[in-house]
Amino acid sequence: MAYLTAPQLESLKKQLQQHKATLWEDVRTELERSGNQKYADLAGVAPDPGEESVAAMLVDMDAAMVDRQVHEIRDIEDALARIADGSYGTCIDCGADVGPDRLHAYPTAQRCIRCQGQHEKTFAGEGKPTL
Repeated sequence: MAYLTAPQLESLKKQLQQHKATLWEDVRTELERSGNQKYADLAGVAPDPGEESVAAMLVDMDAAMVDRQVHEIRDIEDALARIADGSYGTCIDCGADVGPDRLHAYPTAQRCIRCQGQHEKTFAGEGKPTL
């Protein structure tokens, strides 16, 4: 574990739990709001193509926001599991300490700075469509 004292670890754990609760509330609110706001309401009764495309974009943006929040919740749950099993703060690639400064800035970090940089270089273009 990245040379974290018990109070530091407890503080990070509490921060993760609070952020997770906030994200769940945001997801619930967004899903409730989107459930009350139908596509037809966004586009109007007789939408023109421009209004229809704006409505579709808004629906897609809402879905993307919820997807990002759910992904972040999963990252938090993974970090809490690493805290519980004692592997929190250890790089998943090289086994070195992630570092307390990095963990305080980014509590769900799984890699040390060096390995994260390498990971980003390796997978930077993934998921981007090409012709």
